Amino acid sequence: MSRLFGHATGSATATLAAAALLALTTAASASAATAPGFLTGTDLPPHTGSAWTAGPVAQGLPRSAPFCLEGALPAADSWHRAFGTDLDTTAVQVSVRAASDAAAKTLAASLEREVAACAADWLRGNPGGSASWQDYGAIRVEEGAHVYGVHTSVPDSEPGVHLYGIGRDGSTVTVVKWGQMGVLADAPVPAFKNTTTKAVNKLNP
Repeated sequence: MSRLFGHATGSATATLAAAALLALTTAASASAATAPGFLTGTDLPPHTGSAWTAGPVAQGLPRSAPFCLEGALPAADSWHRAFGTDLDTTAVQVSVRAASDAAAKTLAASLEREVAACAADWLRGNPGGSASWQDYGAIRVEEGAHVYGVHTSVPDSEPGVHLYGIGRDGSTVTVVKWGQMGVLADAPVPAFKNTTTKAVNKLNP
């Protein structure tokens, strides 16, 4: 009797596990179906030493918040996609569906302020380092986009350079963050502006 009971319990457990897996798969498929459009690896600035690898589009924020935007992005109604190369260059795109066009406009403006203040904020926490930023201007696409650059460096360490594209289409806001070792002069600004334009255009195909 105990063996029969154990077999029945095992079958029930397996059935529950299969049902749970099916539910997770269904939820993931539904999430992907409702997500805004995202960049692919070929949309990013070409890297001379390595092709871009794109991760899946996932609901929620990335595990590590994009530099300069810690705590600035809402987790609700957000999706992200991470990108990498075989070398030191990485990128991430985060998109958020706001409650309204007005809310999206407010969020985009807030993210721009965070990035514009990032170098000064970083220096306050790293008094021995150096940091600078650059406003690369607006892009005329949908409801608008803006590109910024931030450079940070500490003694006896490689400097880092980051580019940010922040844009909006209706009630959807997207942020593309690109980074690698280097300084602002090393950043592929024209190519990244093209990337930002594509990111906004893909939000609501």
